Amino acid sequence: MQTAFASRVRRLPLLDADGMPIGRVEDVIIGPRGSQRPPRVIGFVVQVQRRQIFLNANRVGEVEASGLRLRTNAVDLRRFRLRPGELLASQVVGARVGDEVVGDLALGPADDEPGWWVHAVQLVGPRVLRRRRAGRVVSWSAGADLWHSDDAAASLGEWWDLHPADLAVSVAQLPGEGRRQLADLLDDEDLADVLAELPDATAGDILEGLDVERAADVLQEMEADDAVDVLTVLPRPAREELLQAMAPDEAGALRRLLSYGGDTAGGLMNPAPVVLGPDAMVAEALARIRDPDVLAAEAAQVFVVEPPLVTPTGRYLGTVSFQRLLREPPSTPLGRCVGQGPAPLRPDVAGVTVARRLAAYDSLALPVCDGSGRLLGAVSVDDVLDRLLPEGWRSSVR
Repeated sequence: MQTAFASRVRRLPLLDADGMPIGRVEDVIIGPRGSQRPPRVIGFVVQVQRRQIFLNANRVGEVEASGLRLRTNAVDLRRFRLRPGELLASQVVGARVGDEVVGDLALGPADDEPGWWVHAVQLVGPRVLRRRRAGRVVSWSAGADLWHSDDAAASLGEWWDLHPADLAVSVAQLPGEGRRQLADLLDDEDLADVLAELPDATAGDILEGLDVERAADVLQEMEADDAVDVLTVLPRPAREELLQAMAPDEAGALRRLLSYGGDTAGGLMNPAPVVLGPDAMVAEALARIRDPDVLAAEAAQVFVVEPPLVTPTGRYLGTVSFQRLLREPPSTPLGRCVGQGPAPLRPDVAGVTVARRLAAYDSLALPVCDGSGRLLGAVSVDDVLDRLLPEGWRSSVR
C-alpha cells in the first residue's frame, strides 16, 4: 500500500477477494500508540447490508483505486462498537493542534513493520478545513496529544507488535484488573490469540470477566481445540451459557470435542483441517493453504475425503502434502496425488500415543477418523506439544 489519506480511504468500496463490491468503508479505526511508535490502523468501519461492521486491517490484502480488496471472502457481520483506547479518523479530523486543526491523516506501511500506521498529520488553518484546501503535512509526533495515552492503552501500544505468546507472558503478570482492562482494549481476534497462549485457568478467568456475548464472540475466533481447553476449566453453567450464545455450528463442533477426553486424539484435534474432495484440482488446494488464516501446521497437508467435506466427512481417502502439491501440475485431481500415509488415529487414542505417532512418521499433523472411516479432524504437533510440556512452561520462553 502506498501512502493514502484517511479521507480517501473512507469513501472507497469494500471488495471481496474476486473484486466484487460488498460494502463501503465509512471510517478508519486507530489504535493506541507506543512511546516510540506511531498510532496503528487496526481496522475499518464498513457498511455492509445496512449494518456497520468492524473489519480487521489484517483481512485487507490490497488498497486500490477501485476499493479495499479482502484477502478472503469471509466477512464477520457482527455490529461495530468502538472499544476503549480506539479512535476513529473522523474524531481526529478537526482536532486542534496549536493554532491549526487536523485536516487529514496520512496512512501507510512502515519500512520494517507489518500493517498500516498513521505516518503524518495534515494541518490546516481553522477556517480552511471546510474548504478542503491543502495544508502542511507534519510527522504524527507533532500531534502526539491527539492519541490516547492512558496507562492501559499505552501498554497495548507498547505490546502491539509482540507475538501472542510473548504478549500472553506479559498479560499473565498483570493483576486481575489490569488483565480485564487489556481485554477491553484488544479486539476479538487479538484477544483470542492471547487466550490461546495463556494457561487455561488464566484464560478462563479473563473469559468469565467478559459479558456473555463478547465472550462467545472471542471463543468463535479461537481454534476449536484451544477454545475447548478454556471451556473445560469453566463451571458447567457458565460453559453452557457460552455455548448457547454461540452460533449453532460453532457450538456443535465444540460440544463434539468436549465429549472426548482432554488427553485423547479426539480432545486434541482441530475439527476443521483443510479438506477437499478427490476431484478438486491441485491449484485449488494450493489456494486453500495459501490463505493467511490457515495456520502453518494446518497448511502442511490437505486431507482428501468423499463428500460431505465438512467434518464428520465422507470416507477418508488420504493426505496430500504441500510438497507433493508443489510438484504436480495445477490441473491434476487430488485423488491422483493421494499417497500411502500413516493410518488414521481413533479419537480415543491417548495423547502420548499421538505424540509417538507424529514423531515416528515425521508428521506435522495426523488424521482422526471414527469407526466408519469418516474424518473427524486432525491433530497437529503444536496441539500435542502444548499438552505434553509441563505446566507453566510459557513463563520461561523469554
